[in-house]
This record gives sequence, structure tokens and C-alpha cells, in this order.
Amino acid sequence: MSNITVIVIISVLGPIVGSLIGVIRKPSESFMYNMLSFAAGIMLTVSFLELIPESLEFSSICICIIGIIIGSVIMYLVDRIIPHIHPELLEQEHGRKLKKTASYLLIGIFLHNFPEGMAIAIGTVSDSKVSIAIALAIAIHNIPEGICTSAPYYHCTQKRLKSFLISSTTALPILAGFIFANYLFKNISSTFIGLIIGATAGLMIYICADELIPSSCSKNTNHSTIFSLISGVLFVILLQGI
Repeated sequence: MSNITVIVIISVLGPIVGSLIGVIRKPSESFMYNMLSFAAGIMLTVSFLELIPESLEFSSICICIIGIIIGSVIMYLVDRIIPHIHPELLEQEHGRKLKKTASYLLIGIFLHNFPEGMAIAIGTVSDSKVSIAIALAIAIHNIPEGICTSAPYYHCTQKRLKSFLISSTTALPILAGFIFANYLFKNISSTFIGLIIGATAGLMIYICADELIPSSCSKNTNHSTIFSLISGVLFVILLQGI
């Protein structure tokens, strides 16, 4: 099995596994918080130890900085435009009814997952280990989102299979983003590749700072999520030695 096949499989597993769990049984909050924190550790380490140095190698300091700003601004705008729901807590914002909330969450995750799919494709122009680490982090991050798209929809409709299938479709933008970026990277200049890699770093740093770390620490009473984050950092470091 090729590395690209492994990367694609890992990247789409998150929403699918999460959607399945959501229509069967929701795991404990502690487990979900630790998953999010572990994913944050991976994303931050990959961003600072891999993506930013690679962006500098492909382009320049200026291009790298612009890329980081672009990536973070894109995620900020998506969060502002799309009604955001904290998936790890299954909370409704703005008092929306549950079914409408679930529909908005599906739309929001669709838009969030496309740039995440592009981020996973970074390894096609660098080390495939980077793509595997990013794919794993995003997959772990997307499991709670899968749970919280399928669970409310199932609660409203009582249709287990339909809820699972609808929620699982959030994996499609990840695949589309991966395919698009994989094609794009083969047809653009090294400077633009550096810009996109920098934007990917900005995107993942924003996700960690805005969502993963605050969410994982929101009810952390035993500091376990801190060690989960450190475990994510160590995972990426160990991956480099394989």
C-alpha cells in the first residue's frame, strides 16, 4: 500500500469513525478532551518544526509570514461567517433548535474540512511523514466533530443509518481538498508552494489556539490534557526517527 493511500485513508477516517460513534454511544468528555489535546500537540509541532522551516526552504521569510497570516485569516473568516458550534461539548449557540443547529454544523464542518484536506497534501512536495502526522492529527480532531454532527441529527430523526451517512459526507471535502492540492502542487512555482505551506501552518496554529486547546482545557481538573498535548509533541518527534 502506497504512502498516499495510507494518508488518504487516515484523513477520511476521522469523520466516519466519529459519525459512527455518534449514532451508537457518545464517549466520555474526558476522552474527547484528551483526543483534542493530543491533536493540538501534533498540529503545533508539525507547524513549527516542519511546515514553517519547509516554507522558508521553498520561498523566503516574507512569503512564509504572509502565508501564515493568510492561513489564520482564512480560518478566522470561516469561523465568523459560519455559525460555530463547539463540537466537543455539543453546545448550541444563539439558541438555535437542535436540528437546525446540526444542519449549520454540517455546513460549517464542510467548509472547514476542505482546507484541512489541502493541508494533508503537503507531504506530496516534502516528506510523506509530515502528511501522515497531519492526517492523523486532523482525523483525531474530526472524530468529535463527527460525533456531534451525527448525534443531534439522529436524536431528531431517530434514523441511525441516515444520520451516519449524512454526517460521514463531511469526509468528502477532506478528500477533495487533498486531491485539489495534490494537483496544484505539481503545477505551481516553488514560491507559491512556500506560501501555501506557510498558510497551512497558520491554519493549524489558528485551529489549535482558537478551538483545540481552549476546548480541551475548559473542564480539565486533573491536568491530563496537558500530558496528552505533550504526547502529541513527542509523537511527531518520534515519527521523524522512523
